[in-house]
Amino acid sequence: MPRSRAAGAAERISRTARAARETAGSLVAAAESRRPQRAAARLWSEVSEAAGDIGALLAQPGSWRISEEEMDRRYQQLLGSKNLGPHGVDPFGFSPDYVRKIVPVVEFLHRVWFRVESYGIDNVPAEGRCLLIGNHSGQLPFDGMMVGTSLLLDRDPPRMIRSMVEKFAIRTPWFGTFCMRCGQVTGLPENCRRLLEAEESVVVFPEGARGISKPFRDRYKMARFGHGFMRLALETNSPIVPLAVVGAEEQIINVGNFELLAKLLNAPNIPMPPLALLLGPLAMWPAPVKYRIYFGEPLTFEGDPNDDDAVIAKKVAVVQGAIQKLMDRGLRERRGVFI
Repeated sequence: MPRSRAAGAAERISRTARAARETAGSLVAAAESRRPQRAAARLWSEVSEAAGDIGALLAQPGSWRISEEEMDRRYQQLLGSKNLGPHGVDPFGFSPDYVRKIVPVVEFLHRVWFRVESYGIDNVPAEGRCLLIGNHSGQLPFDGMMVGTSLLLDRDPPRMIRSMVEKFAIRTPWFGTFCMRCGQVTGLPENCRRLLEAEESVVVFPEGARGISKPFRDRYKMARFGHGFMRLALETNSPIVPLAVVGAEEQIINVGNFELLAKLLNAPNIPMPPLALLLGPLAMWPAPVKYRIYFGEPLTFEGDPNDDDAVIAKKVAVVQGAIQKLMDRGLRERRGVFI
């Protein structure tokens, strides 16, 4: 091929390549520019569907309210195994009568607001001691409340769980009393041990404040688990039921923490929602996300509760791995955050 013709061919090839690159760049830019629009449209569609579902439930309260007769039956079943004093309160301050009074509120949150779906709930033993170990998230402990409500309203026979909570919660005026009357207990090893020896079911979130207060960018990434629950399980010969909560991560978006305010209040953390300065405390009300709670098969462990941390850590990793599998399943199965 003459040199001039070769140069012309090379120039045409070069122009074609440049045009292809420019076209590809334009398509990518267009796709990227529409990506937020698509995400917003999908979010709006989810919120609209969730609002329709909530509206339909509110229009027919009989479709989600448990009957008084059924609640009385469940209530009586729960009373049989409680170590209650003459005033109907156990040594930790738990009052079944108090729980009975607030059932309409937690039932609304469970059935209507969060529209909770539970999977594998029969994996929780109907009686006897057990530890429920799960991931923790959402800035406020609605996840623990919904786990307990599921076992109270959806399991038959029902099971009342006791929750280990931060000291700050119990010390808070009014709220601390509310926590105790609902069966929550300061998260100390001796308290958990006493409850297990009394054949109670106890829910523990080993991530603690690190888990519930994580920023939104770290959603569904579990923080490091403490080892205390495993040592107690070995000491008391208690089975462990892994559980995963999917949905709570999105209920309150956290972009940071008010560290100075948390120190002043001696609180583990004070979350910073995007609209906190505009709405104040109202910014902490959870969005109507859809909860999915997965209960795994019970796990049993053997060994010395006083083993070295390295030995205990391997057992803890088994539990955390089981929770991660349940969480991954929930993320695969859900259609969206609100539906």
